[in-house]
Amino acid sequence: MSQKLLLGYDIGSSSIKASILNAETGELVASATSPEQEMKIDSPQPGWAEQDPEVWWKHVVTATKKMISKISLQNSEILGIGISYQMHGLVMVDKDRKVIYPSIIWCDSRAVEIGNKAFSELGEEYCTKKYLNSPGNFTASKLKWVKDNLHEIYSKIYKFMLPGDYIAMKLSGEILTTVSGLSEGIFWDFEERKLADKLINYFGINQSLFPEIVPTFGEQGRLTPVAANELGLKTGIPVTYRAGDQPNNALSLNVLNPGEIASTAGTSGVIYGVAEKNIFDYGNRVNTFAHVNYTKEQPNVGVLLCINGTGIQYSWLKQNIFGNAHSYDEMNKLATNVSIGSEGLICHPFGNGAERVLKNKNIYGQFSGINFNIHNKSHLIRAAQEGIAFSFRYGLDVMKEIGLEIDVVRAGLSNLFQSEIFREAYINTCNVSLDIYNTDGSQGAARGAGIGSGYYSSGEDIMKFQNEDVFRGLSLIDKLNPEKDKVEKYNIVYDDWKEKLEKLL
Repeated sequence: MSQKLLLGYDIGSSSIKASILNAETGELVASATSPEQEMKIDSPQPGWAEQDPEVWWKHVVTATKKMISKISLQNSEILGIGISYQMHGLVMVDKDRKVIYPSIIWCDSRAVEIGNKAFSELGEEYCTKKYLNSPGNFTASKLKWVKDNLHEIYSKIYKFMLPGDYIAMKLSGEILTTVSGLSEGIFWDFEERKLADKLINYFGINQSLFPEIVPTFGEQGRLTPVAANELGLKTGIPVTYRAGDQPNNALSLNVLNPGEIASTAGTSGVIYGVAEKNIFDYGNRVNTFAHVNYTKEQPNVGVLLCINGTGIQYSWLKQNIFGNAHSYDEMNKLATNVSIGSEGLICHPFGNGAERVLKNKNIYGQFSGINFNIHNKSHLIRAAQEGIAFSFRYGLDVMKEIGLEIDVVRAGLSNLFQSEIFREAYINTCNVSLDIYNTDGSQGAARGAGIGSGYYSSGEDIMKFQNEDVFRGLSLIDKLNPEKDKVEKYNIVYDDWKEKLEKLL
């Protein structure tokens, strides 16, 4: 009897992770990451951020080979492949399916003014009600920037894609996308539930450049002989799921229904909540997109708070200030030597491009209040982690303003959530309970592949309770609650942090 498996990829801007799950039990069979150090983000000009999509594919191949070298796939059947990917990026290919320009990724801010102009000229109320967002710095505005500034490149475009669509193309040869993906590029009209024709025409984008739309869950092509040979897998495995990293993270944490909240703190930091109606922020400080289970009959949306400068700031500290002398675990331990508030040292972690929660302003990263007689590396680390937690609180207050209910937040035990100090600062600053689970983006993508392949009939089936604390293959590792005395202490420090932020703005 063959073992039924599910394969998931998480295409991040820092690394590519692959995981194989046992479909029946949901347990992790094997996983691997490539590269070992973070991938480079190129910045040819201030505010620009680019990556080569072929480098993503190279690391997909490396991670897959590393992963399958740990196990035997004999007498095993991979039922489906799922893809999670960094959102809002732009990939352009010619008729030969060759990349013709580096991917303009999520934290690139070159198109901000284009999006702002569209927001003003199309009408702020119109855009907010129709698209639930300003065109801002999203994929549509990036494509318009290429049209305006790189005429020769634009003339060669056969199709444009999101990062996950590109990896799916490399796997299957098919150029396809989803409603959820189109919505994250501000290509979707939520009122009429179709392509955002007025914005597309305003930008002068030919609809022939759009990939065909397929459902988030379901067969989306099969592994080609060329791709199968590169990866060391069997030809014909179906690609059955794709979603942006934040909707996918929500799926991986069983956040599918209104009122449920997911959070991550990787390169960027995110809080993502599900709602059953089109809620939005007129200030566009947080953004609303179609969730993985969005349908015309049940249009569930995800409200997303994104802080660009979270894990990337922590990585910057590790590499440039500490010269890689300490591992992340060691840095997290050093932070425990310092009390709440880092003895007056304050960090504003906004050094990774224009921040949506700050209305697309770029105020850069800031450490302030440094005392040369008191502060050391432990203070820098704690202040950085507290600053990230304070940024979450700042955005969380916006989400509450627009009507999102938040009580318990779910997160995977990865990245900054591995830090005791960060978890403490997060729950007490935001005054929320936090449930930590043993999952990550690639495992979520594998579970999504299980739904898309038909092995699981719905999101509820995939996450059935086996006992009080365990879903199918998903374990609750820790449950943390805010403590009244710490909430009060963090609030005092947060108020000071917020006052300084408002001065910077």
